[in-house]
Parts: sequence; structure tokens; C-alpha cells
Amino acid sequence: MTRRAFSAALLLAPFQAKRLPQPGVRYVPTPQIVVDAMLALARVTSADIVYDLGSGDGRFLITAAQRYRARGVGVEVDRFVLREAEDNLKRSGVADRVRFVNDDLFTFDFSEATVVTVFLLPQMLAQLVPKFRALARGARIVSHQYHLGDDLPAEKTADINGATIYLWTVGQSLK
Repeated sequence: MTRRAFSAALLLAPFQAKRLPQPGVRYVPTPQIVVDAMLALARVTSADIVYDLGSGDGRFLITAAQRYRARGVGVEVDRFVLREAEDNLKRSGVADRVRFVNDDLFTFDFSEATVVTVFLLPQMLAQLVPKFRALARGARIVSHQYHLGDDLPAEKTADINGATIYLWTVGQSLK
């Protein structure tokens, strides 16, 4: 590629990028004690592929990779927050196991997930239920603070310093 073509590609890149919706909610980090409890509740292991939908600063995936040697993918629509996650990943020592993508969690394909972590509002979770149900049997979904609805009771719940966490397993509590 010539220097001129490369310069033109750089100028056009912002216009060719996928247009993503604006974040519908404000980023609120999950306390580390809750992250630890959620990963433990989901029984994360080195065999897992953890997807964090609305991954924020990356703490779920970085912790999963550091503690359990799991692999992970974070999906984040907010580019500002995503930069923080990427900076945290560079310092973490687990960049070979984790990646972050700037994408819309409602259209992103996370079908390879064996564990999904979320801290999303109920209406957002309701939209994701069909995608959760389509995951492989045995995949676990763990949520901070919000459940999937009254008709989908969690398999397990726990109170962590006043924060409720919920667990569902595809094919068991989530059919």
C-alpha cells in the first residue's frame, strides 16, 4: 500500500466503522468482591470461555483469566470505557487469554460462551434471554443485581454485602 493510499484509508476508517448504538445506561463498576463471588458461583475453570456483556473496565475477564486461567471476550459499546479495559488488560499479564470488542451486545455472537457474566438492567436482560437459551447445554449465566424475570427463577442466588447475584444453567434452570 502506498503512503497516499494508507493515509486515505486512515481518513476513511471512521466512516467505515460499524455504527453502534449509544450506551443506554451509565457504566457502574461491579465491586471486586462481587466479581469474585460471581465467578465462583459460576464455577469458572480453565476450560471456560467467559463472555462479559457490557464488560466495562474488564475486571470480570481479567479476574477470570488470572484466577482460573479461563479465556474471555468482553463486549462493550462505550469506546471510552473500552479504552480503560484495554489499558487494564495490558497491565494484567493475561492479554493472551482475553480480548475486548467494541460492539452491540444485542447483535454480537456470543454462542461459544460457556459462562456469561452480566450487570444489566432487567429490560436488557429480557432481550437477551433467547440468546441465553440458545447457548450450549451446561453454559452458565451469572448476573449481578438483576434476575431474568419471574418466570425464570434462578438456580442459585447469593447475597454479597447487600448485592444479590443470580445463576442459571442452560438446560437446567434455563430451558
